[in-house]
Amino acid sequence: MVGPAPSLECAPALTFALPDELVATAPPEARGLSRDGGRLLVASASEGLAHRRAYHLPAALHPGDLLVLNTSDTLPAALRGVSADGEPVAVHLSTVDPAAGAPPAEALRSRSSDWVVEVRRPTGRPGGAPSRVDRAGTRIRLAGGGLLRLHVPYPVPTAAYRLWTAELTTPAPLRGWLVEHGQPIRYAYTGAPWPLAAYRTSYADTPGSAEMPSAGRPLTARTFRRLRARGVRTAGLVLHSGVSSPETGEPPYAEWYSVPPSTVDAVAATRAAGGRVVAVGTTVVRALESAARTGVTEGWTHLVVGPDQPVSTVDGLLTGWHPPEASHLRLLEAVAGTALLCASYREALAQGYRWHEFGDSHLILP
Repeated sequence: MVGPAPSLECAPALTFALPDELVATAPPEARGLSRDGGRLLVASASEGLAHRRAYHLPAALHPGDLLVLNTSDTLPAALRGVSADGEPVAVHLSTVDPAAGAPPAEALRSRSSDWVVEVRRPTGRPGGAPSRVDRAGTRIRLAGGGLLRLHVPYPVPTAAYRLWTAELTTPAPLRGWLVEHGQPIRYAYTGAPWPLAAYRTSYADTPGSAEMPSAGRPLTARTFRRLRARGVRTAGLVLHSGVSSPETGEPPYAEWYSVPPSTVDAVAATRAAGGRVVAVGTTVVRALESAARTGVTEGWTHLVVGPDQPVSTVDGLLTGWHPPEASHLRLLEAVAGTALLCASYREALAQGYRWHEFGDSHLILP
């Protein structure tokens, strides 16, 4: 039975309380479901709201539609270390430092690279807790022989001391060293230390994300077979996601993206033919909008998409359910419009949909 719906306000911004029981603490596979067996709320401006399963996605799309995927793969970006004064810390790599000028692939091949990192306090639970200590100049020795030298707060000097620019040195090329000594970034709401495989999409092929672009997690080989049979095409791009643990009201930070010419062409051809372009995840919207607005198809994006900047590249969005403090809600409002987004979240809360990376899905077709 679903209990009383939590309160939700739509104006001036979408705000609600997320009950603990609606947080997905385990992947669907650990809850007796298939990976594509989670719930899917289809929200259409013309047809209203419909309750489905993720494996019904192809049936919700039309022949001639295009599904755009983020093929970035998840790094084991959580590390253990000890500060110079003997304090145990947890370190989460977020992104390569945009000011360094090196693309993520180059950093992953290197033994020394510049990163934006989050330093957290171990608590005995996954991910630990935020640590807002001034650590400028601190050296952290990492398990496996790595060394992290913290520089200044990121993105600009701030009293929050949450994210830092840092130099990371490892005894072997970084990608292989992370595989041996890193873990996936996890948070306290997860019920167990799920392995890296639980934090990867089935189609990921380009390592670089600190955290999984989780909107695509339910897409399986069965999904893609059904999409092809339905006449729905797919295209790929890359946007490497940073840590998703921002403070309330923090905007998204710079992230590296690459939109190949084949995807640019597929988007243009689909729209010219009257088909819909459906993004799998907010990362895809950010990458496509960045490329469209700047004409630059590879590099760092600082773009923040919101209702004051209507999207021009997508006609729909497959996404998860975002917590009330998430800046992604403004991007969702830019795609869905206020009324449809509010109706969706009210229904999801009332019907017990699950939140976070192991949670249920939301297909927005405004």
